[in-house]
Amino acid sequence: MKKKSFLLFILVIALLLIYSPILILAVYSFTDATSIGFSGGFSLQNYVTLFTTPELSDMIWGTVALAFAVAVISTVLGTCGAIGAFYSKKRPQALIAVVNQIPVINADVVTGFSVCILLVAVFGMSKDTFFPLIAGQAALCAPFVYLSVLPKLSQMDPSIYEAALDLGASPAYALRKVVIPQIMPGIISGFAMAITLSLDDYFVATYTKPATFDTVSTYVVNATRGSQTSIKTALWALSTIIFLIVLLIALLGNVKKKEGRKAGAEQ
Repeated sequence: MKKKSFLLFILVIALLLIYSPILILAVYSFTDATSIGFSGGFSLQNYVTLFTTPELSDMIWGTVALAFAVAVISTVLGTCGAIGAFYSKKRPQALIAVVNQIPVINADVVTGFSVCILLVAVFGMSKDTFFPLIAGQAALCAPFVYLSVLPKLSQMDPSIYEAALDLGASPAYALRKVVIPQIMPGIISGFAMAITLSLDDYFVATYTKPATFDTVSTYVVNATRGSQTSIKTALWALSTIIFLIVLLIALLGNVKKKEGRKAGAEQ
């Protein structure tokens, strides 16, 4: 009993250390305080500023559009890479696995700087286009999609694909109708991971983005160095909204998973 109480105490302390800064930020987003640590009355001005300032709205929607574009490209690349590696021989499979680990382990700043040098300095692409930014973030996100899809391929019964071929299905048809449905949970997880990584990315975006475009991460860093207090405090509201969206998605995911397990147990 004492051991359980101690473990519960450790868990509560860990959760407080993780979520206290976010909760404090959320509380201050509903005040008119100009800085965290100063008292202020209840106010929704930060949320009004967030949704009525064109600069902030353009930045948010641009970041969301970029994240979905990068997630789609990364999901296609990561899924194709995982399928190709899974059906390859052992040596190519091991080589692909090692190469895939490099962007995962490597620092984001190195990935961003390398993509910038390759595409801008070597190939002469203009940073005024979005291609270097999308390519850089795709290079960052695709390996995580690969890691999400590959375990689902390992769990799949390989005889199902072979049976489809024996029954006359073409490899492309069998892939589309047999393999893809089996690994769809991994694809969805990889897609969600790619969106998260794109939204969170700072270093790759800093080196590859057009000068007139800002993601949430780059905008927040630049705004904290500026003198516009209303913009800084509006970003508290943005952080609160992002946290609530992530919390809602996590809760819905857990509820759906429990319902799936319950349905499987009843069957």
